[in-house]
Amino acid sequence: MDAVRVALLREVLAGTEWIQATRRFAGSLRTAVAPHGGGLLLVGGAGYEPWHLAAHLDDEAAWSGLPELSPTLVRQRVPPGAPAHLAVGPGRLAAAGRGETLLVVAPEQPGAELLERVHDARRNGATVLALDGGDRDLHALAHDALTASAPLPDGNPGGNPGGSPGGTPGTVTGPDPEDVASQGLDLDTVQHLVSAAAGENSLPAPRGRRRFRDRLARLADELTAPPPPRW
Repeated sequence: MDAVRVALLREVLAGTEWIQATRRFAGSLRTAVAPHGGGLLLVGGAGYEPWHLAAHLDDEAAWSGLPELSPTLVRQRVPPGAPAHLAVGPGRLAAAGRGETLLVVAPEQPGAELLERVHDARRNGATVLALDGGDRDLHALAHDALTASAPLPDGNPGGNPGGSPGGTPGTVTGPDPEDVASQGLDLDTVQHLVSAAAGENSLPAPRGRRRFRDRLARLADELTAPPPPRW
């Protein structure tokens, strides 16, 4: 999903809770990682790996000049021969502690084993954030959580459970904006809005022409810059 489509979604969603909710959650994410210059661990629930969120956060980190947003993707199962940045297994969560942030993305029940690891990470001082389908146990562990209100689209384009990165992040089309306004947001769309908001400049923009030029310049940069090759 590119910057233009995100802007269109925000226009359709204007007046709903979603703009404020996704920006609030993105603010929690930035607040958690900024003081420590990173330490963001991204993990999916059982059978779900948030490839596209990892790629989009990596993009936002590069385009916004906020390297602390670049995550380490923690995988439930690491296949043989995976490159180093895609070979971080669940044992990494056992070492998570103070100064690190654990972002859990779970469209369904995350599973007892993951919940136990998240519990240990929080007990060791890590900040826990959750994007999910409303799991009560996960919410009880999270310092902040945001729940999607609609199921994932068929084909699960944002996660590719158990597989490998699917396509270029900028080419994900996502749901129709008009449907989003009437039917609620699925977790993939929530992830797109959160990642885009996380890379936004939170400082008040100057009024007048400079503000418009700055916004236009940033949009042009986002549309023309290639995604980082990491994913």
